[in-house]
Amino acid sequence: MTTAAAESPTARPHRFAVWGDPIDHSRSPALHGAAYALLGWPWEYGRRRVDEASFSDELAALPASVRGLSLTMPLKSLAHHVAVRRDADAEATGAANTLVRVDEGWAGFNTDVGGLARALVEAGAAGAERARVVGAGATATSALLALHRLGVVDVEVAARRPESARPLVELAERLGMVADVAPLGRPGDSADLTVSTLPGDAPVAEPDADRLAAAGGVLYDVVYGTWPTGLASAWQRAGRPAHPGGTMLLHQAVLQIRIFATGDADQPLPDEEAVVAVMRRALVGG
Repeated sequence: MTTAAAESPTARPHRFAVWGDPIDHSRSPALHGAAYALLGWPWEYGRRRVDEASFSDELAALPASVRGLSLTMPLKSLAHHVAVRRDADAEATGAANTLVRVDEGWAGFNTDVGGLARALVEAGAAGAERARVVGAGATATSALLALHRLGVVDVEVAARRPESARPLVELAERLGMVADVAPLGRPGDSADLTVSTLPGDAPVAEPDADRLAAAGGVLYDVVYGTWPTGLASAWQRAGRPAHPGGTMLLHQAVLQIRIFATGDADQPLPDEEAVVAVMRRALVGG
C-alpha cells in the first residue's frame, strides 16, 4: 500500500533552479537549500546563466525532473509570456518570477509583490499613508501592488523620465490610489515611505539623492548585493532609516517554496516559522 508521504510531491527528488543573466551573485540557492534541508525534502536547487536569447530553447530542453524555476531579470516578462496560466500579481505586473510545471505547461507567479509587502511590514512601514516609488520599471510595478496591499492610498512615482511612469500612474488609479509623477531630483510632498526599485549600479546624483532623502521618510531599497547604495547613503546622511532588499528576497523565496510544494502561495509550509528563521540565517551568511 502506498503511503500518503510517498504520494506527496515533497517526498519526490524534484529539481529546481534560478535563471538569469547575470546569476553568479544570486543567494536563492542558499535560501532554498536551507529550507529544503530543514524540511527534509529531497529537492535540489541550482542556478544557470540564461539570457533572453536562449530562454525559449533552454526551457524546452528541461527534463521532467525539473519541477520549477525562479527567474531574475531580464527573464520575468518572458516567463510571463510562456505561462499558460498566471496568478493575479503576474497578470497585473506582466512579469513572472516563478514557473512551476502543470499538466498543460507552466504556471506563472509573481512572488515579488507578496515578498515586498512582507518585507515592508518587517521594516515597520505598515502604517504608511503616502509613499514614493523611485524608478518606473517592472519592479516598480510590483512595488506599487505591494503598497496597495499595505493600504497606502497616496503614491508618487519619481522617475528619470517622468513620461515612462505613466503606466504606473494608470495602474495606481485603477487600484483606487491617488498617484502623481515627479522628476527624480524634484520630489513633491513628503512621504512616509520610499521604495527604491533602481538597479544597484544605477547612479543617482548626490544632490538628487539628498532631496529624496529629505522628503522620503523610511527607505526600503530592493538592492541587496551592494550596500549602501547611493540612495541609502543619502538617507544615512539625513539620519533617516534605510533598509536593504534582502528581506524581500527572503520572503518572496518562502512564497516560491510554497508554490513549488503545493501550487498555492497562500498555503503555509510545515513549521514555517522555523523555515523562515533558517533561511534568514542563510541569507546573512551568504
